[in-house]
Amino acid sequence: MTDAFEPAYLALQRRGALAARAADAVARLASCDLCARSCRADRIARTVGAVCRTGRHAVVSSSFAHHGEERCLSGTRGSGTIFFAFCNLQCAFCQNWDLSWKGDGDAVTGEELAGLMLELQRQGCHNVNLVSPSHVVPQILEAVAIAAARGLRLPLVFNTGGYDGEEGLRLLDGVVDVYLADLKYGDSAEAVRYSRAPGYFEVAKTALREMHRQVGDLVVGPDGIARRGLLVRHLVLPGGHAGTEAAMRFLAEEISPRTYVNLMDQYRPCYRAAEHPEIDRRPSGAELRAAAGAAIRAGITRLDPDGVGAG
Repeated sequence: MTDAFEPAYLALQRRGALAARAADAVARLASCDLCARSCRADRIARTVGAVCRTGRHAVVSSSFAHHGEERCLSGTRGSGTIFFAFCNLQCAFCQNWDLSWKGDGDAVTGEELAGLMLELQRQGCHNVNLVSPSHVVPQILEAVAIAAARGLRLPLVFNTGGYDGEEGLRLLDGVVDVYLADLKYGDSAEAVRYSRAPGYFEVAKTALREMHRQVGDLVVGPDGIARRGLLVRHLVLPGGHAGTEAAMRFLAEEISPRTYVNLMDQYRPCYRAAEHPEIDRRPSGAELRAAAGAAIRAGITRLDPDGVGAG
């Protein structure tokens, strides 16, 4: 079987529209409104976003072939992850708090970020996986335009916490191939309590609708690697505090029952989780089984084989 896949951004690049899209996005950093925070910071004039604490240039913590993502992303050669420092969420239980809260990493220009993408391609990775990208959409577009002109041909994975602005996502239409999106909460009150994210569920629902409009249900190539589509992660919290039932109902009823869902059992109480005694423990086996049951009852038909729903 011939796989005629071509990453989405190449069509824009051939029309000369990719660089123009990037320039428009960078200009919006002067009054930044592209993530759900819409803080209006002037990030060009050397100030930083109110929550993301990132200015004109993205801060990158690391870049490498990651073999621990979903099988349809990691495959045999790894997913080419670029971990951005800082975040537009403030999760009390963050497992990568040194990156997302403390900002460990180095500022990179668009040229340097493009170089990281091309290096991941040279290493043979299946894709470029942009981790915690919501606050650096303009910088990503800038780098993709440069990298595409220099021969980048890997699919782009936008690996987001789900607190994305609709305007920012529209700039990615025709650029991103796979949206790997968290749906962290099915209850916005819980999102405020644990991630300082007002209106999270409403924001994420709008974002997921836009992502699905752009790329549809997940499509996997003959080699088992994701080519295009939406993949949703939902981290199961102890005590039902992630609002799993509401989250799964939304996905099945308003996105698609064929949404590829990874119910994740990796929660452990990290960073400031001890400030919230109700989540200062691992979820029990019964709670994990209940989460899988909620997804099945909602009508979700594609659960990741390595997630809570395995078997």
